[in-house]
Amino acid sequence: MAVKIRLQRKGKKKKPFYHIVIADARAPRDGRFIEKIGTYNPLTQPATIEIDNDKAYDWLMKGAQPTDTVRAMLRFKGVFYRKHVMRGLAKGAYSEDVAMQKITDYVAAKDAKTAGRAQKVVAEKAAFRAKVAGLNIVVAPKKEVPKVVVAAPVEEAAKQEEE
Repeated sequence: MAVKIRLQRKGKKKKPFYHIVIADARAPRDGRFIEKIGTYNPLTQPATIEIDNDKAYDWLMKGAQPTDTVRAMLRFKGVFYRKHVMRGLAKGAYSEDVAMQKITDYVAAKDAKTAGRAQKVVAEKAAFRAKVAGLNIVVAPKKEVPKVVVAAPVEEAAKQEEE
């Protein structure tokens, strides 16, 4: 039996929402599944991905094959990095404490990057709404460009003749 980690479409027409599920490869896309491990909402900015990393890791280790889209999500959430680090731990490349620290650092960096994107989108929306409303709200002060004074070539020639 081939087991897949794939998306199951939910939501209305033109408003997709997905469940990330473990399913038999022979089952229909929106049909029977073994276990639900997360959700994916592509309509938010940035897209919202919620996955139970432990369950996803367990299913990967059992041999479940993710689809291309789910593979990208698992890579983004650090599940594949965890698999990579745990493989190194099994080979004795480093201790368990170091392995867990690497995983937590990686996930924290990814979460911080995503939070930065979300804040940027909120700021852009606020600036757009202010502009549409006709308000003159300055979001960020403009930097002054320093003026560069270039000596005239005539003055340089005169200085050279005096020397």
